[in-house]
Amino acid sequence: MAKRIIWAREAVADRIQILDYWYSRLGSKDYSIKLDNMFKETIQFISNFPNIGREIENRKERFVVKDNYQVFYPCEEDSIKILHT
Repeated sequence: MAKRIIWAREAVADRIQILDYWYSRLGSKDYSIKLDNMFKETIQFISNFPNIGREIENRKERFVVKDNYQVFYPCEEDSIKILHT
C-alpha cells in the first residue's frame, strides 16, 4: 500500500529552485517540466516502495539517487516526509 507523502518546506523550496534554475538557464520550460515529472515519478515510487532508498548511518533517513539528484526522506509507519531534493 502506498504511503502518504508530506513535503517539508525545504524540499519544496529545493524543487522550485532547481526547476527555476533550468528554466533560466535554457530559456524554455520543456526541461523543467521533464525534470518535475521525474521528481513526481521518483516520489511515487518511494511511496510504493519506501525501503528502496539507501539508509544513512546513525539516522532514520534514507535517500534515493535519480539522475543528478538525491531525494532524502524518513519513512514513518503511514507516511513519508520528503526532506530535501
